[in-house]
Amino acid sequence: MSAVFLRDSGGDGKGEGGLGEYILSHLQDADAWLGTKLPSFEPVVIAGIPFDFSITLHVAMLWLGSLLLITALWFSFRKPKLVPTGFAGLIETLVLFIRDEIAVPNIGEKLGRALTPFLCTIFFFILTLNLLGLIPILSTATSNLAVTAAFAIITFVATQAYGIKQNGLGGYLAHLAPGGVPKGLLLIMVPIEILGLFTKPFALAMRLFANMVAGHTVIYALLGLIIVLHSVYVSLLAVPMAIAINLLEIFVAFLQAYIFTMLSALFIGMSAHPDH
Repeated sequence: MSAVFLRDSGGDGKGEGGLGEYILSHLQDADAWLGTKLPSFEPVVIAGIPFDFSITLHVAMLWLGSLLLITALWFSFRKPKLVPTGFAGLIETLVLFIRDEIAVPNIGEKLGRALTPFLCTIFFFILTLNLLGLIPILSTATSNLAVTAAFAIITFVATQAYGIKQNGLGGYLAHLAPGGVPKGLLLIMVPIEILGLFTKPFALAMRLFANMVAGHTVIYALLGLIIVLHSVYVSLLAVPMAIAINLLEIFVAFLQAYIFTMLSALFIGMSAHPDH
C-alpha cells in the first residue's frame, strides 16, 4: 500500500486528494483490476432506459464469489456421506443453524423449511463476498451500495410475495391498516405502514454497506498514518492495530451475513404471519 500511495501522492502523502482520496479509491468500484482494464460495453437501451453491462471490479468480485462458492460446495458434497466431515460438516452445521435458529422460529415450520435454501444462499453469498474483501488484491463487493441494495430488493420482493401468497391480496392489504385504529387515524397510519415496507430493505442495504466500508476505512487510515506522519516508528503502533482490526473484520464478515439473513427471515415472517 505504501509504495502505491507514495507514487500517487508524490511521495509526501499530500498529493492531489491525499490520503482520503486514496482510501476512497480502494473502496469504490473501478473499471480495472491489477492494472488490467476490464471489458466495457456501450449501454443497451431498453424501453428508453440505458442499461450498462460493462464488467467492473465489483462485478468481477460477484462472479468470483459465485464461482468459489459453487466450486467449494460441489467438491464438498459430490460424494454424499451419512455423516459429513471437514468442510462439508461445517457447512451442514451452518445450514442446520440457519434452518433451526433463523428460518423456522421466524417464519414458521412449513414455510421456514421451504425458505431455508433461499436464506442459506443469502448467508453464504454475502459471507463469501465479505471474506474476499479481506484479501489484499481483491475488493469488497458489499462495500458497494448498489450490491447491498440488490440483496435488499430480493428480500423486499420475497417479503411481499410470501405475504400475499399466505394471506391473499385482500388480507395482505388489510394488515396495512392496524386493527382497532380509529378511522380518522387511517389517513396517517396507512401511509406510515406503506413507508415501513420500504424502510426495512433500505435499512438492510445501508447496514451491510456501512459496516463493510467502515472496517476497511479504518485499516487503510491506520496504515496511511505511516506515510502521512513521515515516520517508520508509527508502524510499531499502526501495523498491530491494523492487524487487530483486520481480525475483527473476519468476525464482522460473519456477523453481518448473519444479521442480514436473520432480518430477512424476520421481515418475511412478519409479512407471511402478520398476526403473530
